[in-house]
Amino acid sequence: MNRDDFPLLADRPGLHYLDSAASSQKPAAVLDAMRTFYETSYANPHRGAYELAVAATDRYHAARETVARFVGVADPACLLFTRGTTESLNLVAATWGRMSVAAGDEVVVTRLEHHANFVPWQLLAADRGARFRIAEMTDDGRLDLDSLDAVLGPRTRLVAVTHVSNALGSITPLADVVSRVRRLAPAAAIVVDGAQAVPHLTVDFDALDVDFYAFSGHKMLGPTGIGVLIGRRAMLEAMPPYQTGGDMIELVGDERTTWNVLPHKFEAGTPNVGDAVGLAAAVDYLSAVGMQEVRWHERALTELASERLAAIPGVRVYGPPADERSGVVSFSLADVHPHDLATILDQDGVCIRAGQHCAQPLLRRLGVGATARASFYIYNDAADVEALVQGVLKAQALFVGVGH
Repeated sequence: MNRDDFPLLADRPGLHYLDSAASSQKPAAVLDAMRTFYETSYANPHRGAYELAVAATDRYHAARETVARFVGVADPACLLFTRGTTESLNLVAATWGRMSVAAGDEVVVTRLEHHANFVPWQLLAADRGARFRIAEMTDDGRLDLDSLDAVLGPRTRLVAVTHVSNALGSITPLADVVSRVRRLAPAAAIVVDGAQAVPHLTVDFDALDVDFYAFSGHKMLGPTGIGVLIGRRAMLEAMPPYQTGGDMIELVGDERTTWNVLPHKFEAGTPNVGDAVGLAAAVDYLSAVGMQEVRWHERALTELASERLAAIPGVRVYGPPADERSGVVSFSLADVHPHDLATILDQDGVCIRAGQHCAQPLLRRLGVGATARASFYIYNDAADVEALVQGVLKAQALFVGVGH
């Protein structure tokens, strides 16, 4: 876990990048893998019998297998490449959701969800005449399991749950959630937003007993524009296609068209081979570090940042204890708007996120309009925490000085 492995950070020693929950920096290994592919092996895969096209096809399939191993998927054909978590979740809503949810059914989400795992199900429920229900969270930002029990029932057809909250870093006890859903709502499909989990935790899809799992490449050291949807084979095969054209077609007749096998059925158009190669390189980098080591490193920084920030008068830190969070610290400073705080921190090279974090229902439950969010990853260290704390103290002094 060497900062020098990341060219943007190595070139800017005074930069304290604390916005990895939004998007992570990229190691040279990822950038090199993509450049090498484009310089030596680039062609349109699946469409040519010539050597270069075969090489591109092989790189694409190898990338899928690498990512599948990393997240515990024994059948790589059930791992679909998408543009990101948002597209993955919308794919499920537009295909399995419209096929399976009917009037009178119930769709359940949690208060902790990113809008991408909230709004698609809200729209689906309205379109299908289903009831939209929300499992609430506790005062300290955890999923309220009693509330979840209360909204589950025999008419529940889908449960959407985040593995890790992007706004608070809260880690969902997924095994407990799955057990409750299978017992209380046996007809429900479980859809998991893993965008904030796969970069930070060990994830084993085949062991989770969920039906769909989505995540993004750019949050786990990979490039933007590539994400993943994993699904159970039987469900993916039963679903209609999301888009049409290109490799997802088997045969086009004058009146009827048939679809290709998995995973191609859901990968219309020219495959995004370059970004798939980059994502596989990111997976290799994380595997070499070790996901347990990633977790320990982030937990130590999260604990340190939470303690240091909480000791500042006027600072409120949101969310559960650090050992139940990923590398996210969401907080506010009395009398200073989070946007103003972020601007002041930026003057000293400290990059944080400020706003609603695409989680308006969650912030509404907290009773705040916005928070400041610092998020840590493998290239951060105690010096980044110190820069954050000193920046907050500077902002506090500035605003006290102008009479706030």
